[in-house]
Amino acid sequence: MTRAIDVAKYLVEKYGEMSAMKLHKLAYYCQAWHMVWFEKELFPEDFQAWANGPVIRSLYTVHRKQFLVNSTTFQAGDSGALSEDQKVVIDKVMSFYGDKTAQWLSDLTHREAPWVEARGELPPGAASETVIDKGSIHEYYSAL
Repeated sequence: MTRAIDVAKYLVEKYGEMSAMKLHKLAYYCQAWHMVWFEKELFPEDFQAWANGPVIRSLYTVHRKQFLVNSTTFQAGDSGALSEDQKVVIDKVMSFYGDKTAQWLSDLTHREAPWVEARGELPPGAASETVIDKGSIHEYYSAL
């Protein structure tokens, strides 16, 4: 099964160095649209509703304290583990979201129901490890 670190590796190998925050948001949209188009998750890891948007804890652990990430950051990843269909989804997501800034992507997630619902009544900037429900992600993006 494809892991989030494999997707991260593919993203930075193909599209180059980027901020860690941008990587998490792109991985989030890759997961969302893969679930919509193929009715199954791209990878099993969950996103948590952090203050700056969706984050995968296991990826964060790999790049902690790094602003920028690249292919050497995710040495344990294997982009070759992705199927051609998975790469097509990632590439389509990148064609739409790839030129956006990390802040733009973060702001977008803050307006969308899956992150908003997972955050609940938390004040802005408050820490949270609440999982963003995959069912909520699928339902929201399927309706777009």
